Amino acid sequence: MTRVDPAKTVIEVGGQTGYRVVVGRDLKGELAGALAGAQRVAVIHPRALRETVVGLRDELTSNFEPLVIEVPDAEEQKTSEVAAHCWSLLGRAGFTRSDAIVGLGGGATTDLAGFVAATWLRGVGVVHVPTTLLGMVDAAIGGKTGINTAEGKNLVGVFHPPTAVVCDLAALDSLPRNDLIAGLAEVIKVGFTHDPRILELVEDDQAGATDPASPILRELVERAIQVKADVVGVDLRETVTGGREVLNYGHTLAHAIELAENYSWRHGAAVSVGLVFAAELARLTGRLPDAVADRHLAILESVGLPVSYRAGAWPELLAGMRVDKKKRGNVLRFILLEDLARPTFLDGPDPAVLAAAYAKVAQ
Repeated sequence: MTRVDPAKTVIEVGGQTGYRVVVGRDLKGELAGALAGAQRVAVIHPRALRETVVGLRDELTSNFEPLVIEVPDAEEQKTSEVAAHCWSLLGRAGFTRSDAIVGLGGGATTDLAGFVAATWLRGVGVVHVPTTLLGMVDAAIGGKTGINTAEGKNLVGVFHPPTAVVCDLAALDSLPRNDLIAGLAEVIKVGFTHDPRILELVEDDQAGATDPASPILRELVERAIQVKADVVGVDLRETVTGGREVLNYGHTLAHAIELAENYSWRHGAAVSVGLVFAAELARLTGRLPDAVADRHLAILESVGLPVSYRAGAWPELLAGMRVDKKKRGNVLRFILLEDLARPTFLDGPDPAVLAAAYAKVAQ
């Protein structure tokens, strides 16, 4: 992590296709620099960012031929139909491998834009400009792309690292508070799995952690991105034991909740419940000390994240978890903790223990 100046921090992501993540405020000119060499640029954005994309298009016009592609908001955009619409527009415009795609929006948009870039002409460059906290610290970094199906979340996708990521913290100033809070779930997650200093920062200053203009939130963003960069730099495709798969901590139940709610729940809200469930499962199997398990509930509640879900939903959620990507054959697989920053795995837990852990989060 390099603090270039008070306004800009650069975090390098290693690996065969390394790239830079730039974090700061009012990062004018960063996007054009990241797109150097491209002739035309397609900007994929959700309907909610119509006004934002006008300024971005004007910024790009002096150097590129921009094509603006509007898609639905949130998870509604992550469908094969929307991806096909994007492919059609790229085809009509004659986009070639010398052109590039920009994903402007939250995590759903960067997932979609990355997938479209990965599959158009077997891969063109993509630069992500995340506009949500969740997008900045998680979805835009690491090269995971994907769309949803009726059977589950992100079951169709491909690894396609971006050529750059531009995280302008000014975008968080107008982010609805519930979206900002939801994004903190992914930050807190890596606090438990990799960087406990994150937990201390949140616990010491909840107000600063939820203030988009505060130096505390900036440090949280930079620390979370650094964790993600370190992990994916050595394990892009989840092939290293204890590598990238650990970043799915809390996500097995979270994805099942999202499926049960037809993706109307914020991803971070679902992850928050999933973290409490995973901590309780680790406690019940004798892996995690009580103090660390209890800390999950306390810190998530302190910033206003949900920690419970419908009591009668367990059979539906269990069915949803059985199509989770982390499953091995017919065996459910969970990422758990033995202590702070000490992740481990649990394969095929006793169904009775799973039900008992869910009772901890049942409303």
